[in-house]
Amino acid sequence: MHSCISCSVPFPLLPSGYLLIMQEQQKKYLCYSYDSLQQLATYVETIHPKEKALATLCANPDLPGAFVPLHELSMRMKHADVVQCITNEPLMSYLQPIIHTNTGDIFAYECLLRSQRYSPAQLFSVAQQTGLHTFLDRRAREEAIRSRTKIKKGIKSFINFLPSTIYNPEFCLRHTFSIVEQYNVAPEDLVFEVVETEKIVDIDHLKNVFATYKRSGMKVALDDVGAGFSTLDMLTLLQPDYVKIDRHYIQNCDKDKEKQAFLKEVTRIAHTLGIHVLAEGIERKEELDYCREIGIPFAQGYYIGKPSPNPL
Repeated sequence: MHSCISCSVPFPLLPSGYLLIMQEQQKKYLCYSYDSLQQLATYVETIHPKEKALATLCANPDLPGAFVPLHELSMRMKHADVVQCITNEPLMSYLQPIIHTNTGDIFAYECLLRSQRYSPAQLFSVAQQTGLHTFLDRRAREEAIRSRTKIKKGIKSFINFLPSTIYNPEFCLRHTFSIVEQYNVAPEDLVFEVVETEKIVDIDHLKNVFATYKRSGMKVALDDVGAGFSTLDMLTLLQPDYVKIDRHYIQNCDKDKEKQAFLKEVTRIAHTLGIHVLAEGIERKEELDYCREIGIPFAQGYYIGKPSPNPL
């Protein structure tokens, strides 16, 4: 299965049929018939280095399907097993607990995508190379919402999303909101967390995404504050409901003065803006104790609990 360039609706990789190649800014296309996937791979690899074009596969050349960039089709054939997993195989959400630092009670669970065959890093890396990142990100959100059936009402779910996969928030998030309704999930129990592996290049777009979630009664979070492009300035610009402090500043924070100064500054700014702070990557009791001491209300990490299929 592969995905439409615009909406990531899967379409099948046919074992035989026609490969249509459309060069940029042209309405006509070249047509190659193939009788096996090996022959198709030969065509794709022969054309790929020479042509900057779009491609599609179909059983009838008069009824072409959606086109994808030719280089993505090439990568999909190279990573066929991972693509099969992304598009067709069962995926699941593991749940990692987030606690109130003062009481130790469960406040929320972060939903983390898992596969029986591949690591999350492998899935998202191949998805990025093959143009399937929008499709995989949407599947991950759906699995996270479905996992609410295991979690008590009132305990929140933190759900990751990639801003680059949401081209038009009002349109692209309809599917997510329909899943929320399908499983009768209370919107206020959902916190959508922007994954900061990506560079935030369009602040206005991300503001629009956040606003769309909030209008539906959901909360939003900014991940990895202090790392990469997720700076303290982003707190003021984006006004999230929650911020997660990058684990670099949590590790050994009980004995590192520079990290302590940063944590206190984040906590001060967040408190001023009405934003809740969460420390992630807690691996030692002393780290948790220090975060509690300076007023960080929420925490997660292996010391508290590892991701698991069912709520701890």
